[in-house]
Amino acid sequence: MDYLLKVVALLVTAFAIVIHLLTRAKKSCPANLPPGSLGLPVIGQTLGILRAMHVNSVDHWFGDRIGRYGPVSKFSLFGKPTVLLAGPAANKLMFFSSLLPPYVPLFSQRILGEKNILSLYGDDHRRIRGALMEFLKPDMLKLYVNRIDAEVRHHLEENWAGRTTVTVLPLMKRLTFNIISALVFGLEASAVRDAFAHDVGCMLAGMIAIPVNLPFTTFRRSLKASQRARRLLEGIMREKKAEQGDSPNKNLISHLLSMRDEHGEQVLTHEEIVDNSLIPMIAGHDTASTLMTFMIRHLANDPATLATMAQEHEEIARNKADGEPLTWVDLSNMKFTWRVAQETLRIVPVVVASFKIALDDIEFGGYRIPKGWQVLWTASATHMDPSIFPEPAKFDPSRFENLSSTTPPCSFVGFGGGPRICPGMEFAKVQVLVTMHYLVRHFTWKLSCKENTFTRNPVPSPRHGLPIQLQHKSTL
Repeated sequence: MDYLLKVVALLVTAFAIVIHLLTRAKKSCPANLPPGSLGLPVIGQTLGILRAMHVNSVDHWFGDRIGRYGPVSKFSLFGKPTVLLAGPAANKLMFFSSLLPPYVPLFSQRILGEKNILSLYGDDHRRIRGALMEFLKPDMLKLYVNRIDAEVRHHLEENWAGRTTVTVLPLMKRLTFNIISALVFGLEASAVRDAFAHDVGCMLAGMIAIPVNLPFTTFRRSLKASQRARRLLEGIMREKKAEQGDSPNKNLISHLLSMRDEHGEQVLTHEEIVDNSLIPMIAGHDTASTLMTFMIRHLANDPATLATMAQEHEEIARNKADGEPLTWVDLSNMKFTWRVAQETLRIVPVVVASFKIALDDIEFGGYRIPKGWQVLWTASATHMDPSIFPEPAKFDPSRFENLSSTTPPCSFVGFGGGPRICPGMEFAKVQVLVTMHYLVRHFTWKLSCKENTFTRNPVPSPRHGLPIQLQHKSTL
């Protein structure tokens, strides 16, 4: 099968090169384009950036390009002409311009669904985002802290307590999956939830696979998994509709089904509910789990930061009875812990770069970005800029004590920004704070691997999933 894929790829590449050679003389080059080269037809700079992601040098790859061409440059990725924009002003354009919606490839839409919020813009995007935010806003999240607390404690008792070694990343992914399954779909522990977890993993793998829909390929498996996940969610939706007395705030699907406009009509169609119920799982599954994994990774070698965090959480615990769950007020007192999370995201952003698509010609920085071109932003361009964050390689949570007064707007973009800032940011924050509260109070740890490296595929992943040696401070 690998041989067949290679043959198909070579044929497609050869055909594209021939077409390019036959047509390039007839094409007029748009005027005032950014500096840079589009490279070889189809291939462009794709292999270079993929290689950099694999060896965790993508920050240097972007930095070298910015140093050579400046904050606006052109190149080619995945067969499409692309403009790289860097800096706070560029981030502001990317996050606030209505002419630059996210670019979601058609093959990804086949996995996520055509009505997913990532693929929409304009009125449809505002309507669906508004519906999701009604469930994810702080006033609603206050209602879920108790349930998240219970999920975290159960997870740690089942998977951490009594063990001397654990592998962090797969455990964090399991924890975030269980939390999201309970609050978004109302799915408790069962064989159905285990099968759903497998399907979500297949869908995520398909998002970064070669989009060849042939038997036994990763992409075909992801499409099959997407179909099974949709059937499950459609069944859950039918159950929730039948439960007339069920609280609309019990889970996301019940909430979306209950929403009505001023005419009494349902705000979202059933297809929109299914597609956008999958998004919190797909997006949130990697975000919170990866952030917590890299916090644990850093704290293993930073005893001073760990001690300050532990002190913060012991002060909170002293005001609570044994076994009493955390509350929203408790989370609001975990300010240092959240600054540690933000500094972790600054140095190791979960999303290192993201594509937009130009809906029309755009002028920026004295250059023209043609309609239809991809536009790429990268978090490292501002996160690792010493003029914005002095000594950017140094881990310093105090940077976030008063960030807005010390850095330009749109400099820290760990969760994106503007109208499309991650709608699940506060939800992820609750998961991180609750989990770190119990971890730092009850455990200490050391890294098992001397080689403390990670790769990006495309989110960061520590070597071997971050195995650690555990020591127990107290019982849960």
